[in-house]
Amino acid sequence: MTATEMNGKELAKKVRTDLAGEVLQLKEKGITPHLTVIIIGDDPASKSYVRGKEKASAEIGMSSDIIALPSSTSEQDLLNQIDDLNRNETVHGILVQLPLPDHINEQQVIESISPEKDVDGFHPVNIGKMVTGNSTFLPCTPYGIITMLKAHDVSMEGKHAVILGRSNIVGKPIGQLLLNENATVTHCHSRTENLTEYTKEADILILAMGRANAIRGEHVKNGAVIVDVGINRLEDGSLTGDADFPSAAAKASKITPVPRGVGPMTITMLLKNTIKAAKGLSAVGK
Repeated sequence: MTATEMNGKELAKKVRTDLAGEVLQLKEKGITPHLTVIIIGDDPASKSYVRGKEKASAEIGMSSDIIALPSSTSEQDLLNQIDDLNRNETVHGILVQLPLPDHINEQQVIESISPEKDVDGFHPVNIGKMVTGNSTFLPCTPYGIITMLKAHDVSMEGKHAVILGRSNIVGKPIGQLLLNENATVTHCHSRTENLTEYTKEADILILAMGRANAIRGEHVKNGAVIVDVGINRLEDGSLTGDADFPSAAAKASKITPVPRGVGPMTITMLLKNTIKAAKGLSAVGK
């Protein structure tokens, strides 16, 4: 068996075409969806991600801006900045690029963002709505994964989904979204014993560990669907996922590549959430 690649870059392009149409309709009503991203410090990876978000926003006709603050910024100054954005009616989505400097309480910052502008989907109010199956802003990477699985006609109902990783950004929320799709979900993590016993039973295997090439073909069930969220840089500068792609692809039915897999979908769902926020806030304002 040779797995079919679930190419996130190609799917993102299609989704963004539809989003551009939605933006155009909003502009005809006098509303331009706007995303503000706050970045603190000079982390190269964070800067790269933020530039990608700015470029993607422009491509579909949204407006965006970046507030770059020095790493010495105090927590209170950051909270004041967020409060100003919460009150700004022209700003529909607010995203604070993580990670933050050690002296700033990450959870405090997340909770300071208005739930109606929390397009990252991390505010406890939005997490609660996700858990209870209500409409909300879904965390972007898990949202992108579910969108990708549906686009490739992957049946989730009744399937055994195994997730390697339990972060608040990916592992926990993707488990909830799969549960919302009526999958049977198992969470594995660094303390899980006999890990491969679980991976070999997975119909859908979500890899979000951050360990290069950790999962090989012998760890995978024949015909499994593999979503590789891992992004690991090797000594030669190349990127690889948590799966050993050649051996895993030989056993799986469908698999995401790294790069060109989940990453482009993450930014795309951020755009979708921002458009949703613009629609919701404009309705509130009427």
